[in-house]
Amino acid sequence: MSAAPGTRGPVIVKLGGSVITRKRETEHLRPKVLRRLCEELGTVAGVPLVILHGAGSFGHPGARKFGLAVPPEPGVAPAHRARGASIVAAEVRRLHVTVLRELVRAGLSVGSLPPSTHAMNRAGRLELLDPGPFTTLLSSGHAPVSFGDVVPDAAWGWSILSADTIAVALAADLRAERVVFVSDVPGVLAGGSSGRPRVVPDVTPATLDGLRPRGTGPDVTGGIRGKVEAMLAIARGGVDAGLISGLKDGELSRAVRGEFVYGSWAHGQPRDPTGRLGD
Repeated sequence: MSAAPGTRGPVIVKLGGSVITRKRETEHLRPKVLRRLCEELGTVAGVPLVILHGAGSFGHPGARKFGLAVPPEPGVAPAHRARGASIVAAEVRRLHVTVLRELVRAGLSVGSLPPSTHAMNRAGRLELLDPGPFTTLLSSGHAPVSFGDVVPDAAWGWSILSADTIAVALAADLRAERVVFVSDVPGVLAGGSSGRPRVVPDVTPATLDGLRPRGTGPDVTGGIRGKVEAMLAIARGGVDAGLISGLKDGELSRAVRGEFVYGSWAHGQPRDPTGRLGD
């Protein structure tokens, strides 16, 4: 389902786990940063929002411990994986409730949409995401709020569905105006001529080619490489996707309003008046 002709598509905002939590520490929230980001969203009147958030230090350690981002190991009972999924789901929901409280405190009308109730993976990849609950909430004037979660997996039993993957699916299904990824870095970083990292302003397939392979750190959803893959996928669908810092006051609210914000952007293909992608 997409936005009706002539109506404004939502801005999808993904609050990264790296900016609202400290990902290398277990269940460590950044309360002041989270509150400020929610307050910035509360100042953006007249812009329909879909808000996603990462699991950060509330979900990644458990997901790695129970192997929920990789195929089940031979000989491991399905019940063990199911038990791990339950533990990780409970941990992530503790963070989710905190995010909801801060959004409500900031004056937003929000609706919680845990993805495990309307999404399905197969072998660790998204197979089905029902956009209906999102469109229903948007049509009632609410901001849907969802998050990276553990979801049923038709091949593995349970696996991780990242908020970045949700953003890719919803950008197309909801005909989003833009997608804003909020991180603890000012954009996609690459080595400059002086050896110091520089922000890549325009994200292209060449940007992805220049990144290191996926690492083995605390992020089980692909790190910066996974982010760039998501941004390029969104841009291929005709929607701009940006990666900006959530540590600078006012950056998020300006990005949501469509103002220029320093960061990295993958630019969507132009659409003709009928809404179809141009050649």
